[in-house]
Amino acid sequence: MKVLDAISALAGKYFAIWVILISIIAFMFPEPFLGLGGYITILLGVVMFGMGLTLKAVDFKIIVTKPLPVIIGVCAQFIIMPLVAFSIAKIMNLPAELAAGLVLLGCVPGGTASNVMVYLAKGNVPLSIAMTSVSTLLAPIMTPLLLLWLAGQWMPVNFTAMFMSIIQVIILPIILGLIIKRFFPVTVERSLTVLPLISVAAIITIVSAVVSGNATTIATSGVLIFTAVMLHNGFGLLLGYFAAKMSGLDEVNRRAISIEVGMQNSGLGVTLATAHFGPMAALPSVLAAAWHNISGPILATYWSKKSTDNNSIEEVPVHPVKTKI
Repeated sequence: MKVLDAISALAGKYFAIWVILISIIAFMFPEPFLGLGGYITILLGVVMFGMGLTLKAVDFKIIVTKPLPVIIGVCAQFIIMPLVAFSIAKIMNLPAELAAGLVLLGCVPGGTASNVMVYLAKGNVPLSIAMTSVSTLLAPIMTPLLLLWLAGQWMPVNFTAMFMSIIQVIILPIILGLIIKRFFPVTVERSLTVLPLISVAAIITIVSAVVSGNATTIATSGVLIFTAVMLHNGFGLLLGYFAAKMSGLDEVNRRAISIEVGMQNSGLGVTLATAHFGPMAALPSVLAAAWHNISGPILATYWSKKSTDNNSIEEVPVHPVKTKI
């Protein structure tokens, strides 16, 4: 078991490297991975089931005790990222499917890797976890609603179908994870250290499936869409920080909101794009899966060396599975 725990920790620590490596391999040798596309929805469900296993009541405590930062952060999440994605798609004149995919990336909730980045950046970890949880629970309504508004000019958006997809791949697995944890707490506690390995395996399998199925498109449009993803992430981090600053929040909350807004649930983006728009639309989320886990640690390292205005950050352990999407 100790060996498995060590492998799991290694997989989580170098997640971005694994994503980049599998992307290169699937791009150069796509044939072995082409049959994996049918498992994307199931694999994301596995990841979200793991999230359900790790959720605790304390994760939602800040919503009751200090709701304002959570409200500001979640509003910034669902305002800044969709509008920035829409603007970039328009300015760069992206092809319809890639434009819809970038807007979809902007409309999904925050990614759970942000929780670890906020911890490393000396930000408010409870706020980050609460924002991830709240934005995820709001996703069945907010994501299809925003897409219907912003992406409808490029691709048809079926609100009901997308709502049901998010319920199936996000909400139901999380609920199932909570139920399993409620009735088998000891078993779940023993398995927590292995969850990062399962999450990493699921995400890199999703990435390999999408990259292998779009190798030709990546060869012709890879630089263009990667630039769009980098700009989207950069503006999200920057505008998230200034939204928190303009709202009068202190430095630890600014850092948490900045990272939480800038990092998206790329796994959900891949799943929804593949199911509702087409495989090409999944490319922005695939590239984001790698880039967000490069830019996040860079920013977290920079902030970790700078002092904050508030030294009373509540120390909350970061759940193992919350390092992977």
